[in-house]
Amino acid sequence: MFLKTTNSTEDCFLKIMLIFLIVLTFSNLQAQEIHSVSLSEAVKLAKENNKKILRSQLETTLSEQNIKERKELRLPDIELNGVYSRITNITEFKGSGFLKDKEVTKAIPEIYEVNSTFKMPIYAGNKINNAIKIANQENEIAKIKSEKTENDIELEVVANYLAIYKMMELQKIFEENIKEEKSRLKEVQSLQKHGTVTKNEVIRAELQLSDRELSSLTNSKNIKIALHDLKTLIQIPENEEVAIDTTANMDEMKGLDPYDFYLNKAFNNEEMRIASQELNIKKTELKLVKGNYLPTVNFFGNYGFYYPNYKFFPPNPYLYTLGQIGIEAHFDLSALYKNKTKVEQATTQIEWQKMQSEIIKDEIQDKLFKEHTQYQEILEKFVVVDKALDLANENYRIVKLKYLNQLVLITEMVDADNALLQAKYNKISTRLDAILKHYELLHTAGIMPEQI
Repeated sequence: MFLKTTNSTEDCFLKIMLIFLIVLTFSNLQAQEIHSVSLSEAVKLAKENNKKILRSQLETTLSEQNIKERKELRLPDIELNGVYSRITNITEFKGSGFLKDKEVTKAIPEIYEVNSTFKMPIYAGNKINNAIKIANQENEIAKIKSEKTENDIELEVVANYLAIYKMMELQKIFEENIKEEKSRLKEVQSLQKHGTVTKNEVIRAELQLSDRELSSLTNSKNIKIALHDLKTLIQIPENEEVAIDTTANMDEMKGLDPYDFYLNKAFNNEEMRIASQELNIKKTELKLVKGNYLPTVNFFGNYGFYYPNYKFFPPNPYLYTLGQIGIEAHFDLSALYKNKTKVEQATTQIEWQKMQSEIIKDEIQDKLFKEHTQYQEILEKFVVVDKALDLANENYRIVKLKYLNQLVLITEMVDADNALLQAKYNKISTRLDAILKHYELLHTAGIMPEQI
């Protein structure tokens, strides 16, 4: 009786646990929502949510605030000061010896002062205007960098998306091939039972199947990793799973324009515009340094209440006011010999920046020529890979027919199978490589499309 009760209790507990696990699993499946995105949706989400893009936008805002700060240098400096102090009597020593014949004059013990001052620059060697100009040029660079970050992220999303697409197509090929390999293994095992093939043929078929399954497993894990990278790029929440839309038409490329068309566009891409603005900054900095040779002129004024009146002696115990207004000029004579090296440095930096711009220009030209040539090569491969797939299909059909009639060994069958798999993958891969290379070419030329 006791044993029966115990078993019944354990069964009940196990049922409750089983129900709990089922509910928990269902809840997790519900929590892991699948977010399917097309390529255009992925790019849109990245532009809206990618942290690098958001950071570049903040940098643009900071540069705009820097302009405002530089403009505030034109405003007057205004100060309000107050002093309260107590002083001792004045003691004079009129004797010939040390501390002899002292005479004490009583002073008014408390001193009050309240005054205000202001100073406004009238002329500062054009330094303020040049500082504002540099801030504006830095703001232009920040805007261009923000644009470049967007384009870089867009290209990264496209590359990641197409890589996933390619791996998913490869996974389909693997799955089809695995079904074929399993069917072939059964045929070989059946033939071995009838003594028409050796054990080695069976082992070779098993190895081929095992190799395909391993490749499929590795590829599926790579897909998961790439999908997670895409999720980070477009900032999909961690509790959602992302999937790509493989039903969309990916072959929307325009024809290849002449090399000179892309080259002319590339000379105005983000990198070249940044280099140009950097050169402008160096030129403005030279003007800023040369401003050290010039005087500064300020308009100033002050007004205050003072007690007691120490303008007279002995002091009068009266509150009095005093104001002053005028123009002051300052000229640093040491700049005539100290500023020379700074001017030379600023001039050298201009030459350095010019050379840097030329280097960037050469690099862009080389990169563009390489991508244009590679894109042309990929387009020319279309006919080749299509023909190769037709030949691989025909070869596979012939070898399979021979194999079923025991006219060839399984090694030839495996070779034909591998050739067919490679030909299928090459066709898909070449199309997707062409799309990616097209975007790389547009990216280098600085003409990424607004909408994909």
